[in-house]
Amino acid sequence: MDWSPPSPRVRELIRAGAEVALDAKLEWLEELDRASLAANPAIADDPELAAAASRTNRSNLLHWAYANVRDPGAPVSANVGAEPLGIARDLVRRGLDERALDAYRAGQNAAWRRWMEIAFELTADPDELREMLAVSSASISAFIDATLAGIEAQIRRERDELTGGAHARHREVVALILDGAPITRQRAQERLGYRLDQRHTAAVVWTEDPATDARRLDRVADALGRAANTRPLSILASTATRWVWVATSSPLDYDPLHDAVAPHPDIRVAVGRAIGGMDGFRQSHVDAVTTQRMLSRLRSTQQVVHFRDVELVALLTADQERADSFVRDTLGELATAEPELRRTVHTYIVEGCNATKAAERLFTHRNTLLRRISRAQQLLPAPLEGSSVHVAVALEVLDWTSPAIGA
Repeated sequence: MDWSPPSPRVRELIRAGAEVALDAKLEWLEELDRASLAANPAIADDPELAAAASRTNRSNLLHWAYANVRDPGAPVSANVGAEPLGIARDLVRRGLDERALDAYRAGQNAAWRRWMEIAFELTADPDELREMLAVSSASISAFIDATLAGIEAQIRRERDELTGGAHARHREVVALILDGAPITRQRAQERLGYRLDQRHTAAVVWTEDPATDARRLDRVADALGRAANTRPLSILASTATRWVWVATSSPLDYDPLHDAVAPHPDIRVAVGRAIGGMDGFRQSHVDAVTTQRMLSRLRSTQQVVHFRDVELVALLTADQERADSFVRDTLGELATAEPELRRTVHTYIVEGCNATKAAERLFTHRNTLLRRISRAQQLLPAPLEGSSVHVAVALEVLDWTSPAIGA
């Protein structure tokens, strides 16, 4: 861009504003992320992409702010570091193109609104404000343009690299099956080297840590194959995500999978139902992706989770605000009671409100259990006898969402 140095006073103001931006409040960063993700559901719905977009937002903010602390008002070079170029790889491996980068324009608008607030806090002089905002607007626009151009160039390079090789062919066939395209089973099997006329259990193996060793993900995918005593079909969905399918003629032995993920707390596995045929190949994957998204949305720390365990919760928490309201209205003060009391009530309901069976399952005395149930009755808004189903569902939701509800 054409650049002429701002006045010394405005340089001081820009430097002061950049120092504020370097110490940005959490609410500013969250607002930046919300704006970016709202502009592109394809990124927002993918936990790994959403995390990468958040890292890129912060990287861009720090890059621009540091530059303006060093040389206020001067042109800022493009940010083509690890975060922006990393998201380029992930976009390509999901079949997304440059249009996904529109999200950063929305983030730019959110950042500009915050920058104007900073400017008005630093000076009330109209001439200083006019010059400061004019220089800043040109600087931010040129910086974002240059950064997006760098990411777009990386996307083209990644696409060229991806269009050759077995991985690209396998990913293409899987995409056709998942999209319901009219590819024949025989042709799909030949190209994948994987039989489709069997029962399949799909899984998503992923991490939100960009620095993880990708080979660890492959080892977890292999462990899923050992759980099924068969060779898995593993697709490189992105640098930090694997889509996996295994044939499941009998129940899986999940011990190898748990052993594989236990040393790596950043790696997560979402497992779908076992379903037969090409439709089952597709539906089990949908189950796994639904589970993955729910875990990421609710920030669960569980490492291996099955769709059958979260199906109801995933449905209820699709609208998080309504789910929170349901839990509070149903449980009342029990929602914030100690976990042991909530676990006792849930077990009591699951055992058909049979105190003896519930006490045996919890390895506690029947009288102790009855005292806990009596305490819970005092905390519930309505008697347990007439609301046990709703209470059980609310407790199930709370078990997954308690960090969000307690916030």
